Amino acid sequence: MANRLSGATSPYLLQHADNPVDWHEWGEEALALATERDVPVLLSVGYAACHWCHVMAHESFEDEDTAAYLNEHFVPVKVDREERPDVDAVYMRATTAMTGQGGWPMTVVLTPAGDPFFAGTYFPPEPRHGMPAFRQVLEAVTNVWQTRRDDVDRISAEVVGHLRALEDATGPALDAEALDTAVRGLAGQYDAVNGGFGGAPKFPPSMCLEMLLRYAARTGSGDALAMAEHTAEAMARGGMYDQLGGGFARYSVDEAWVVPHFEKMLYDNALLLRFYLHLWRQTASELALRVVRETADFLLTDLATAEGGFASALDADTDGVEGAYYVWTPEQLTEVLGEEDGRWAARLLSVTSTGTFEHGASTLQLREDPDDLERWADVRARLATARRATRTAPARDEKVVAAWNGLAVTALAEAGVLLDEPEYTDAAVVAATLLATQHTDDAGHLVRTSRDGVPSTNAGVLEDYGCVAEAYLAVLGVTGDAVWLERAQGLLDVVLAHFRVAPDADPSDGRGFYDTADDAQALVVRPRDLADNATPSGTSAVAAAFVSAAAITGEDRYRAAAEEAVRSASALATGSPRFAGWILAVAEALLAGPLEIAVVGEGEDAARLHRAALAWPSPGAVVVAAPVGAPLPLFAYKELVDGLPAAYVCRGFACERPVTDPADLGR
Repeated sequence: MANRLSGATSPYLLQHADNPVDWHEWGEEALALATERDVPVLLSVGYAACHWCHVMAHESFEDEDTAAYLNEHFVPVKVDREERPDVDAVYMRATTAMTGQGGWPMTVVLTPAGDPFFAGTYFPPEPRHGMPAFRQVLEAVTNVWQTRRDDVDRISAEVVGHLRALEDATGPALDAEALDTAVRGLAGQYDAVNGGFGGAPKFPPSMCLEMLLRYAARTGSGDALAMAEHTAEAMARGGMYDQLGGGFARYSVDEAWVVPHFEKMLYDNALLLRFYLHLWRQTASELALRVVRETADFLLTDLATAEGGFASALDADTDGVEGAYYVWTPEQLTEVLGEEDGRWAARLLSVTSTGTFEHGASTLQLREDPDDLERWADVRARLATARRATRTAPARDEKVVAAWNGLAVTALAEAGVLLDEPEYTDAAVVAATLLATQHTDDAGHLVRTSRDGVPSTNAGVLEDYGCVAEAYLAVLGVTGDAVWLERAQGLLDVVLAHFRVAPDADPSDGRGFYDTADDAQALVVRPRDLADNATPSGTSAVAAAFVSAAAITGEDRYRAAAEEAVRSASALATGSPRFAGWILAVAEALLAGPLEIAVVGEGEDAARLHRAALAWPSPGAVVVAAPVGAPLPLFAYKELVDGLPAAYVCRGFACERPVTDPADLGR
């Protein structure tokens, strides 16, 4: 019999709709029921593509005895972290504080007031590897709740006090010296052998890599560029990149990018698409260009939804087996390709008899380009066709997340122009239109998620406003349609009105922004996470959008807001640059001006100027192409030159002599 989750919009919650656990969605109703019954809340947080979330569900939440115990002694609440990043952020911080580590599935026990007093992640059905069984955990927590309530009150008060004790992260502006310090910090954690930062597991550091590109463009640093290039090549040639279908997996379990955790996330691929695009324009790398095209095609073929947006993720598992869709044995290659091509492909793709993954299978790596590119194209196509025809494709999380779609829109809009691929630009415009309609309510506020064209009730958070506003400005840049500026300004004005930490303070104080609006559902603390994680933090996302808006409109309030956001995160950025790549990238844009480039005119001559302007690697340059007379502040008093389309390069609305020849841009 279906439980209360059967009407949810989240695919993750729907995966638990037939559990014998009497799950509730997060909200006042569940907390009130816990008060009425005088039992704690068992909060379980995960997401649809999470492998260990599936494992724990099968082992424990589908078990009748475990479910019966849960239902009797707790109010069970299930949360999709992608729908409710605010809930996830608060309780992940509590979990990390209480246990020293975090992850998903996340298991937190709360008082009926929502105060956490026990936390963990995955628990097995029986004791294993030093971990207690889930049933043991439940019984121990129940005993404490029933016999030692004073301890519960003391622990929960200490944890909530810790969560409320937000450090004052405000620091100085991130000037050239501070950015030098941050790059030295990154270099100190750089893996000179394998690329990337730190050891296993390794996540794609897309935001730090973008910052290194911008730093190299401004300073000419060969070392910064080398770190970005080396990491880009290592990731693209390893097993974390899908050599047959394009797109990156979530992370590598080893330090050499050989074996991934196989889920594919929209946000990773959107961020990496933009980084590889910028790497190509800066270095003319053919590898980067190939990755851009393959990753953009992956977004359009594998993640595009019927409504025009992009789905959140592809699962790691196929029929309950992780990676089954992606790994190969030498025998499987031979079966598809024949003896000769099979042996050739095995050598090329590092597929061995012992394997690099489980059960003698190997991930596909392309550690060097083949001598015969035509043969490789044929082999790749045959393997991809066989994979689609004979293997069960991973399930797709159909949920459309506003912020992540914003990241995809921005990347595709730029790629469409730079690569002269209108299909990419068209997809960006369609997805942005979906965000402007289905994800925006009558008051102009964002809705975070939708599925199958139906918006959820989850309010947008700061990262949604920042990523979507920047996406609207990117679409403005490639269409010249002023409605996108109006839409972006509407979102940024909501941020200024409802998200600032100190609404009446001088922006130069650098207090910054909360992750939730002042009228959002109250939690035990109001979340404010300045660190980039898998996606840009809300603070860095809105900072980037404010920079672009200021460049296009000339409005000081947007420039001041960008500087306020950067200042609020500056202590983190210089002390822990790995977790502040995007705020550092925004600081590079502020230091560079940024450049404002208005391409005036229509037709192929204007298109060539537009491509040349976007190819300019100046950090954070803002490029808009529009017809003469476009109702945009950046286009005021800008005309054709001798009847020809022209590009005006400006800083702070002070412009150089307009040029009509693309070759003159960037000189």
